[in-house]
Amino acid sequence: MGADVVRRIADAVLYEGYLLWPYRKSALKNQQRFTFGGVYPPRWEDRSAIQAQVLLEGSEDAHVEVWVRFLHMCRRQVFRAGSSSGSLEPAAGFETGGLALALEPVEELEVDDERWITWDEAVEREIEPGPICLAAGEQWEEISGGAIQRSWLALEGDVSMVREVVSPGLLRLTIGVANTTPWSGEDRKDALRSTFCSTHVVLRTYDGAWVSLTDPPQALRVAAEACENVGVWPVLVGGEDDRRMMLASPIILSDHPQIAPESPGNLFDSGEIDQMLVLNILAMTEQERRDMRDSDPRAREILERTEALTNEEIMRLHGAVRELGLVRAR
Repeated sequence: MGADVVRRIADAVLYEGYLLWPYRKSALKNQQRFTFGGVYPPRWEDRSAIQAQVLLEGSEDAHVEVWVRFLHMCRRQVFRAGSSSGSLEPAAGFETGGLALALEPVEELEVDDERWITWDEAVEREIEPGPICLAAGEQWEEISGGAIQRSWLALEGDVSMVREVVSPGLLRLTIGVANTTPWSGEDRKDALRSTFCSTHVVLRTYDGAWVSLTDPPQALRVAAEACENVGVWPVLVGGEDDRRMMLASPIILSDHPQIAPESPGNLFDSGEIDQMLVLNILAMTEQERRDMRDSDPRAREILERTEALTNEEIMRLHGAVRELGLVRAR
C-alpha cells in the first residue's frame, strides 16, 4: 500500500463529518458540523488537548517522523458591491478596476444565474512537533456584482513528543497536542473558529516497527494495555505486513483500514455506504442539486463526480466479495 493510499485514508478521517448528505447549508444535520476530533480552546467546555501513546520496536535512537493534521475553520463571507459614494464601508485593501468598492455583507448573492452563499469552509493544516502559531488572515476573491472574503482566526498551541525506553528494543512515544488559543466567546459555533478540527496524528518510521495496540503480540500485551490515549485511537496503516506507519485517529478504526477500490471518492460520511449516498444524490431535484452545488466547493466536487459516474461504475458499488473461505460442518 503506497503513501498515496495511506494519505487517502488520513484524508477520509480529516473530512469525516465535514459536510453530510444532502450536502446543503439548509440541511438540519449540517447545522452542527466538525463533530469529530475537535481540540478546542481552553475556555470552551470540551477537550483542549489530546494524547497519542504508542509502542515502537527499535533502537533508542530510531528515526520517527510525526505530523499532526487538522482542519482550520475558514469563514466565507459574501459581499454585494455598492456605490463607493454610498453609506457602505469600503473593503480594506480590496479594489477592482483600480477603484475601491463599498461592500455590503449578505447571506447570498445571485447574479446571472450564479449564486454565492455565506458559510464556513476549512483549510488543511499539517504541523510537526513544536509550537503551533498560525496567524490570522484573509483572502479576497472578486465575483460578479461583489466579492468573497475568506478569513480565519489565529491559532496557538503545541505539539510535544516524548520517547521513553520501556525495555531493550522497545520504546514508548507520547505525542501531545494542546490548544492554547485565547478565546472568550459564548457558543460552540464561535469556539470552532479557534479549534483544531478533525485532529489526528500520523507517525512513520523507517528503522523500526510500530506495535498494534488493537491486537498486540502476547509478549507486549501488558505494555500495550498501559498506553494511555486521550481523544485518539491508534491503528497500523499500510499493507497487512507493513508496520512502518501508524494513524492516531479520532474515530475508531481497525488495523490496516482500507478504502474500497470501487469507491468514487470521499463522501465525508463513513457511516453510510457509497452506493446509498450516490443514489440519494442522483435522486435529488434540480433545485436540491443547485443548493448542494452552491453551498460548498467540496460539495460541488462530490456532485459533479457523482453525475459523471457511468451505470457500470454505479453497479460496482452494489457490493463485492473480497475473500472466500471454507467452513467445515461440525
